[in-house]
Amino acid sequence: MFRYFYQVRHRGIRGADRPMSNVVNSQRQKPRRAGDILTILAAMGIASAAGYFGPGLVEKLPLPNSTQLVASSSAETIIGRASVIDGDTIEIHRERIRFNGIDAPESAQLCADAGGRTYRCGARSAEALSEWLAAASPTTCKFVERDQSGRFVGNCIRADGASVQRWLVRNGYAMDWPRYSSGAFAKEQSAAKAEKIGIWQGESQPPWEWRAAQRELSDSSPTVSLTPSTVSPAAASEQSGVCTIKGNISRKGERIYHVPGQKYYAQTRISTGKGERWFCSEQEARAAGWRRSRQ
Repeated sequence: MFRYFYQVRHRGIRGADRPMSNVVNSQRQKPRRAGDILTILAAMGIASAAGYFGPGLVEKLPLPNSTQLVASSSAETIIGRASVIDGDTIEIHRERIRFNGIDAPESAQLCADAGGRTYRCGARSAEALSEWLAAASPTTCKFVERDQSGRFVGNCIRADGASVQRWLVRNGYAMDWPRYSSGAFAKEQSAAKAEKIGIWQGESQPPWEWRAAQRELSDSSPTVSLTPSTVSPAAASEQSGVCTIKGNISRKGERIYHVPGQKYYAQTRISTGKGERWFCSEQEARAAGWRRSRQ
């Protein structure tokens, strides 16, 4: 005991030579995380800049936007059952995912087949994608970036390891988008074009050009109200470039088309898997072997 007090008095114990207030304060302080330290340093830097350069310059300092912040904190990988939105967009766990480096026709976009007949190539791409993904679920998507709309952009594969983007381009359901792919899918596209499959069987417009044309048309054209008294539903369908005429196949195998405004138009459902289809004009429907509904 005497030896212990001697050490305290002459050598001092650890911390005995500091004021008690400092000891208490040091015990209350917890180690700060790296993120807290970086935040403090950033705040000190901005404060220093404000003091040295003045508030005017600080307002012009570049700060990360919300999109960049979201991208940096996004999950690297999303895995789950995919719901198809369109030919190049799916949804997994309520996250919209845009396929990286490719572009598929829009839902309202029309293409021409080998015989020159128009069809909804965007809808066909979405249907094919849905069936293909369902055959080997789940789908895995690795994060690349966030686009201007805030969507998750990624590279995706099926459960069997097959690349979604390569499959879409190889089978003529989408195009390689050089602006974002740097030609990563050019080989698959060349093969699809050589075989004349999908959108390459006839005439098609790159989706990015189609969207630009639609925006230009919308901006330059005056708004016109197409009413039944001035324009027929079938004519309105043809003028707008949107196929609204329903080509139905009855239980007896008879091919009948319905135009907007007819008695059974609203309740008629089109199943492309059964050979039913959409038409943009009555002339196109008749040429394909359909007749107009009598009601």
